[in-house]
Amino acid sequence: MIYPIVAYGNPILKKEAEEIREGENLQEIIQDMFSTMDNANGVGLAAPQINKGIRLFVIDSSLMLDEQDDEIGVRRAFINPIILDEYGDNYGFEEGCLSIPEIRAEIIRPEKLTIEYYDENWNLKEEEFSGMTARVIQHEYDHLEGILFIDYLKGLKKRLVQGKLVDISKGKIPTDYRMIYPLK
Repeated sequence: MIYPIVAYGNPILKKEAEEIREGENLQEIIQDMFSTMDNANGVGLAAPQINKGIRLFVIDSSLMLDEQDDEIGVRRAFINPIILDEYGDNYGFEEGCLSIPEIRAEIIRPEKLTIEYYDENWNLKEEEFSGMTARVIQHEYDHLEGILFIDYLKGLKKRLVQGKLVDISKGKIPTDYRMIYPLK
């Protein structure tokens, strides 16, 4: 099933997601989230973006890499993740979001992280990620905390996107995927 993606302005995007009970069968929703992400040409998708307030996200960072990159992409589900540490040099990269189409902004994030999470078979993992994979994880993890990438914008940059954010919430921004608009 391909879910519609909730647009900016939906209250679920600003709420902290709830932990999932261990052992719950998530295979179907994980597959549906991958299908939804792929359909929208995304590199990550958090459960709140499909109107589910649970601590789950999926990523495919291989789509962010090209042949010159040394990094290997990751296609994976993260259940009840906890970022244990973020470290390394901070660097900027232009981010976007399926819930906030047509807005992109340079966001500064640390280059590495250590994360604890359950995989789709409820195996507990602790791993280090860096580069684009770390960035995609940080972005999707923020969704579980009720943080959007535009929350990092300050001053004039934040004011410049306000009109477009209203248009997004009203459904006035076209997308190639289905969306739920809070003000439409």
